[in-house]
Amino acid sequence: MIDVGRTIISQYGSDSTIAQLVRNMDSYIDPRADIDEFFDYVFNVETAQGFGLDILGRIVGVTRTIIISDSEFFGFDGSELRGFNQAPFFAGHVDGNAFTLTDPEFRRLILLKALSNISDSAAPSINRLLSNYFEGRGKCYVDDLGGMKIAYVFEFELLPFEVELIQNSGVMPRPAGVLASLITA
Repeated sequence: MIDVGRTIISQYGSDSTIAQLVRNMDSYIDPRADIDEFFDYVFNVETAQGFGLDILGRIVGVTRTIIISDSEFFGFDGSELRGFNQAPFFAGHVDGNAFTLTDPEFRRLILLKALSNISDSAAPSINRLLSNYFEGRGKCYVDDLGGMKIAYVFEFELLPFEVELIQNSGVMPRPAGVLASLITA
C-alpha cells in the first residue's frame, strides 16, 4: 500500500498492535506487483499466455481451436459448393479435424484479427496484413479480379489450418459485397 497509515480507521489509529499488523501485511502483500503480473499474463497481447490469450481471442472474435473441414456441402451454382446429389446439406456443424493453435500461433492470429477488424479492406491494407502474417514465407498478395471479386494469392504452400482461416473463418478482411477466393502455388 502506498500510505499504510491511511488504511486504519481513526477508531484504531492509536492502537500499536493493529498498526503493526497493517504494516506487516503491507510488507507481505503488495497488490501492485499482482496487478502488473495480471496485466502481463492476461491483457498484454505481447506477453499474455494461456487463458489470457483465450480472453483476448474472444474480444477480437477468434478461437484457438480451428476445425479443418474434410467434407463439402450442397450449395447453389456459382457459390463454389456442390450441387444436388453431389454433397449433403449443411447440418449446422462441420465434421473435421480439430487443430489447436499454440500460444505464439494464437497470438499472431489475434493480432491479425485485431488489425483486420479495423482495416479499411482496401488492397494496400490487405497486402500489409498478408505480408505481416506470412512474413518470410514467400510472396502473398490480394488480386482484384474485377466484377466484385478478389483473390488472396499465395506463391507458397499453406498449412491446412491456414487455408481454413483464409477461406472459412472470416479473419481475412474483404470489401463488403465482394467475393473472395484463394489461389495457392
